Amino acid sequence: MEKWNQISNDFILLGLFPPNQKGLLLLLLIIFVFVLACLGNSGMTALILLDPRLHTPMYFLLSQLSLMDLMYISTTVPKMAINFLSGQKSISFLGCGVQSFFFLTMAGSEGLILASMSYDCFAAICHSLHYPIRMSKMTCVKMTLGSWTLGSINSLAHTVYALHLPYSRSRAINHFFCDVPAMLPLACVDTWVYEYMVFVSTSLFLLVPFLGITASYGWVLFAVFHMRSKEGRRRTFTTCSTHLTVVTFYYTPFVYTYLHLRSLRSPEDKILVVFYTILTPMLNPIIYSLRNKEVLGAMRRVCGMFSSRKT
Repeated sequence: MEKWNQISNDFILLGLFPPNQKGLLLLLLIIFVFVLACLGNSGMTALILLDPRLHTPMYFLLSQLSLMDLMYISTTVPKMAINFLSGQKSISFLGCGVQSFFFLTMAGSEGLILASMSYDCFAAICHSLHYPIRMSKMTCVKMTLGSWTLGSINSLAHTVYALHLPYSRSRAINHFFCDVPAMLPLACVDTWVYEYMVFVSTSLFLLVPFLGITASYGWVLFAVFHMRSKEGRRRTFTTCSTHLTVVTFYYTPFVYTYLHLRSLRSPEDKILVVFYTILTPMLNPIIYSLRNKEVLGAMRRVCGMFSSRKT
């Protein structure tokens, strides 16, 4: 192993599960979740594309969220499964950089998309007369491009810097993917300045959108409280509670993982990472479909359209 470390620039991913039968069963469960997430998010994206009634700002942003979740989970699970089944734990230097870039891009962009979705809800309820102006097609495109662009720029900066650090010969990352905070303990130089920059960057990409989401739904709840129609209050609350559930699933484990001190981190933190990297991408399409009559109606119409074509 020492000789291999001296001549190779590859990293070693220690993985998530032990290499035994129990680990194999857990991996099969993760693969099952991965398949469900891929089917759910690709199905949601296709459904929004095929049904004209879903060609609205809210569902356009939802399609971007589904696309991000699809790329999110595809960044980590396939490599983890291949390493476990093959018994090879290595990942190339370039592969580690690509994985880190796409993971950080999706993580940052998804928070911005969730903030955009909260603003859409705010504009639809609190400024319904001006909604077509506030959420025009150009505005939706700008929100989407801004989310993808800012997430990519932030990710590129962190990935390039992290890969330029000198690392120890072991290069064994105690994680199941190339996560920057998990790579920093392997560096041969003091990284406290960069860790502070990671903290600031994460705070901006998490807390700023979260403040926007909180403000948006604060106004929405205020407006709902003053609605006279019980049916209107029920429909609005159902829509908002669905989105708030997704926001909670995204922010809670992410904030705990990236905003607490390095001295308080433990190897068990990677188990929590499974929640927002694997489980949340599977849960999002389920939450938005089961609690949304428009999505369920679109599913029936699209299925009816394909069945009528076959006959």
